[in-house]
This record gives sequence, C-alpha cells and structure tokens, in this order.
Amino acid sequence: MATEETKAERFKRIAESRTNRIIEALRLLGNCSNRSNYAYTDEDIKKIFSAIEAEVRETKQKFRSRTKSQKFEL
Repeated sequence: MATEETKAERFKRIAESRTNRIIEALRLLGNCSNRSNYAYTDEDIKKIFSAIEAEVRETKQKFRSRTKSQKFEL
C-alpha cells in the first residue's frame, strides 16, 4: 500500500528543490563578477539586481496574499 504525500510534504519537497536551484543560479551569476573574464557597467549590474529584486518582491507578495479577491456587490 503506497502512502500518499501530504500537501505539506509536497510543498517542502518542491520548495526545497526550487530554492536550491535559485541559489545555485545566483552563485553562477556571481561568477560573472570576475572582471578578468567579463566587462560590465554599474548600469548593467543595477538592471540585473533590479529585475531579481522585483521578482523576489512579487513572489513574497504571493505568499502574503492569502485573501481571495473580493466579489463585486451593488
């Protein structure tokens, strides 16, 4: 008899995997900071981290917004 994975277990498994992939991607991005191999401007860096930070803010908001959209009533 197979035991079914609970929602909490599934969340933990998937969230850990995805978080680890994000951390690894950030570490790989950090490798681009080596100026002996790459040329970039402060504006390039600002754009990169602005995009990353905006996505992090949006994702955090998804976890905070537990309320459903309110229904319209007259």
